Amino acid sequence: MLEVADIHTYYGASHVLHGVSLKVGRGNTVALLGRNGMGKTTVARSIMGLTPPRSGTVRFRGKGINGLEPYQIAQMGVALVPQGRAIFPSLSVKENLTMAARSRGKAEAWTLDRVYSLFPILEARANIYGNLLSGGEQQMLSIGRALMTNPDLLLLDEPSEGLAPLVIQEISRVIEQLKGSLSTLLAEQNLPMALKLADYVYVISKGTVVYEATPQELQNNEEVKSKHLGVSA
Repeated sequence: MLEVADIHTYYGASHVLHGVSLKVGRGNTVALLGRNGMGKTTVARSIMGLTPPRSGTVRFRGKGINGLEPYQIAQMGVALVPQGRAIFPSLSVKENLTMAARSRGKAEAWTLDRVYSLFPILEARANIYGNLLSGGEQQMLSIGRALMTNPDLLLLDEPSEGLAPLVIQEISRVIEQLKGSLSTLLAEQNLPMALKLADYVYVISKGTVVYEATPQELQNNEEVKSKHLGVSA
């Protein structure tokens, strides 16, 4: 579904990603793990075309998407749930969702009712402005809005950040429920959440992928967890 091959991405003169490569298979959930500031968000932005790589290749369903505008990549079936949620604060929950609606000709398309069934709290808050929602509700709304575009690939950038444990459990439940129906790249620093959800994991440090493995292999590798993820045995 997604292949990122040797991408180098810059912010101005600052070289942030140094030859990052990763793959996400059809229907799989892949985790990109790392501490803050290691390049996870830049990988998501590079895929989405928000910060295009200067070299290397990003392929979606076998087609190179380098150089395309973010809206063109979105129209192809890629959706980003950005770090910080980025909902529209002056729009209601319902308006945030409906403005993103795009069926893309899918037989089992995501609709308002389907999103509400996934996140019942959003239906209860349907007419509430986005800036009046809790952090957890805003995160649910951000995910719901992405699903309304009916993507084939979902990019989740730090979806657990700043959330209470019970809300993280709810977000995890939803991501797990989506497995198989679409492909997901989960950029996270919450190791337990990622290990539970992912089919495969990559660890990024200082803009470079330093390790890749199955979740179980990472779980058993105390050196990588300690050195690159700050997890002590």
